[in-house]
Amino acid sequence: MRLAVNIDHIATLRQARRAHDPEPLAAALIAEMAGAQGITIHLRSDRRHIQDRDVEILKQAISTRLNVEMAATPEMMDIAADLVPFQVTLVPERPQELTTEGGLDIAANPAAAQQFTKRMHDAGVRVSIFLDPDVEQVRAAKSIGAHAIEINTGRYADAGTPEAAATELARIREAAQHGEAQALEVLAGHGLDYVNVLPLLSIPQIEELNIGHSIVARASLVGMDRAVRDMVALLGR
Repeated sequence: MRLAVNIDHIATLRQARRAHDPEPLAAALIAEMAGAQGITIHLRSDRRHIQDRDVEILKQAISTRLNVEMAATPEMMDIAADLVPFQVTLVPERPQELTTEGGLDIAANPAAAQQFTKRMHDAGVRVSIFLDPDVEQVRAAKSIGAHAIEINTGRYADAGTPEAAATELARIREAAQHGEAQALEVLAGHGLDYVNVLPLLSIPQIEELNIGHSIVARASLVGMDRAVRDMVALLGR
């Protein structure tokens, strides 16, 4: 199971003072050297953390897969078509949210995502859809031409009881199995940490996990290299 490290919160710390440090590129390069097989960033419309220059520099400098999360808007579509990252992940976005709150509802609103996906196909960019663990949403992602899905593990991570966690894990497993049956690459992420990530290792259809906050939080205490190596070791079990 691959690890893609989300470095948004490195940029969050930098933007808190509108300073030059810490540098997201430095964090990405350390993460790669520590074993991460991808770097994920979210270019938000309000630019609250990752900035345009970060995306451009990361595209040029990292040696692994750059995954750029973004909303399916005309502005982001133009940016992605010009940048040509390895992958774009379409996510819902609300101005006042602290973090992404749920999956994109492709089944109910396919038009914008379908137009975005077609433009990315023409530009040679892979498209992943961040969606809740729901078979209908998986089918919808396939129907608009997505290459991959990223299953939202937020409800699983926030489950208050073992029974609730088991229920959510079963939903994730079913969505992952359906994604594989639809010939979609299956990724997952949101709210995962060094403890709750372990049960996901029992779902063989999941090829990659996107993890950010818990790694950056640990990195603030032990360093990025150690934090990434610890997670890589867990995923290698």
